[in-house]
Amino acid sequence: MTGVKICGIRNVQTMALCARLKVEWVGFVFCEASPRFVTASDALRLHESAPPPQAGGPLRVGLFVKSENRFIEQVLQTVPLDILQIYDTSERATEIQSRFGRPVWQARGIACPSDLPTDPHMAGYVIEAPKQDQDRRPGGLGRTFDWSLTRNWTAPSFWMLAGGLNPLNVQRAIQESQASAVDVSSGVESVPGGKSAELIEKFVRNARKGLDLTLKLP
Repeated sequence: MTGVKICGIRNVQTMALCARLKVEWVGFVFCEASPRFVTASDALRLHESAPPPQAGGPLRVGLFVKSENRFIEQVLQTVPLDILQIYDTSERATEIQSRFGRPVWQARGIACPSDLPTDPHMAGYVIEAPKQDQDRRPGGLGRTFDWSLTRNWTAPSFWMLAGGLNPLNVQRAIQESQASAVDVSSGVESVPGGKSAELIEKFVRNARKGLDLTLKLP
């Protein structure tokens, strides 16, 4: 079954829906430039509103963009994140993984096969469209890329497909990319930062109709 991550959770209703749908991961965005930004206190409230992973709830993923260690540490002191999703250099992502003792997923923009990561020491990768000069924030931009680039890729570790996914294209994206997990944010929103319960349900249903690839969790 294809794994699903719903990123940019901001209210307890969406958190409860993700738990009910047995979504594998939920994402909290700790980047002020994003309309999906939450504080550590907000994230703690969301975390406490749903069952923990040990009780069948989704794993909690914290998204950080070029964040200093002090900021990451402050967030972790408030909310128990399971995974850190990092928008930064490979060297910085490796440093964060070592320092905080949690799995790190590095977000990687892919424009050609040579952009695909090869480092097996990273716990995982979020593969998405490459950043463009006019972008002022990472992710949630609704931009896709050539999904076939990952089809014959021998990934060095766990990875998920992101970028421009929505209920209408997720099945095709899974088939073309051979991804065993998908990540969605703006594609299940009615307004920027405002998740739609109907779109989330459709996305999860359609993603799980995709290829029955073996999901290898990090």
